[in-house]
Amino acid sequence: MAGRWLPAMALLALSAPGIASTINQNVSWTIDRAGTTSKYRLVAYGDSIYAGYNGSISNAAKYSGPTVDAEYLSARWNADIESVRRAKSGAVARDVYENKIVAERSYMQAASTRVVTFEMCGNDGLQARSAFKEQSGTCSYAGMDAAVNNCKTYVAASMNYINANAHANTRLKVISNLYYPGYNADNVQSSCRDAGTGQTVNMRDRFLPAIAKMNYWMCEYARQKGFQCADSFAQYMGADYDSNGDGVIDSDALRYVAGESEAAYVNRTTVTLRSTLRDANSKFVTASSSYDYIQSDDVHPTYTGGTVSAGIWGGSTGTGAPRYTSFTGGRSPIASSYGHERMGWALSVYNPAAP
Repeated sequence: MAGRWLPAMALLALSAPGIASTINQNVSWTIDRAGTTSKYRLVAYGDSIYAGYNGSISNAAKYSGPTVDAEYLSARWNADIESVRRAKSGAVARDVYENKIVAERSYMQAASTRVVTFEMCGNDGLQARSAFKEQSGTCSYAGMDAAVNNCKTYVAASMNYINANAHANTRLKVISNLYYPGYNADNVQSSCRDAGTGQTVNMRDRFLPAIAKMNYWMCEYARQKGFQCADSFAQYMGADYDSNGDGVIDSDALRYVAGESEAAYVNRTTVTLRSTLRDANSKFVTASSSYDYIQSDDVHPTYTGGTVSAGIWGGSTGTGAPRYTSFTGGRSPIASSYGHERMGWALSVYNPAAP
């Protein structure tokens, strides 16, 4: 996803004629586990989420979700894990598909590859949202509909391409779906008016079903095409306790259910369980304890563990010891404390037992 606020230098660099508001942020970071000789690769394609975007044009989070997952893999397999992140901040789904997944397929074709993951569509949604907010007169919903359709098209195409091109040694293919950045901020009326009612519309009421449709198809295509789906929407937007007394922890209740229809998923997440949705700036892990999963730009996940070079001056390659050598109950002690840590854990639950 593209951040709302970029440094002045970034805005200057990205506004030049013919240059889209995108920036490659590529990182290769190896989890070097003591006493091991085997090394396997995790390849992650995406936009600024997997890039670990933090507002900078020159560096990014060292431990974005995929590299967090690499730590889990290292512990589970007792091996070194190379986390290769091929990401483009600001890229829409088509851009990620064409210029990362297809153009940079060689990274997943290496014999050491064991995991391929990707995320996309966030910028399609953000751009449609920005355009809608600028409307006056009669509202047009065509932009949001186009964002949903583009997401469906390129998610399916990406899965098909990865299935055809990832090395035969690949053990896991997994997508991460979308959380809703700015959930509270969008709870305002539009400047445009609905053609049927003549009234302004609540923007969150319009955007939430669109995100739900994107998320449904990410997980449904995953089910159809041999991928797993890490449900970031459920992980970020629902509390880790039962807030409505229905007997199910909110973050579990919001998860995609394999085989359900689009209509059932959208109704469940946007109507039936609407009261349990919370802005990810206050992710409640208990009824009285919360963490901020979103940076100050109200878009990108929070992180810990420092930064690495990644941006207009090139990507970086590095190696470091794992922060944690084992995980009690399969979870890092900070798994619920930061947005990227939570995303990495959500990816890790699908990790195979052996490479």
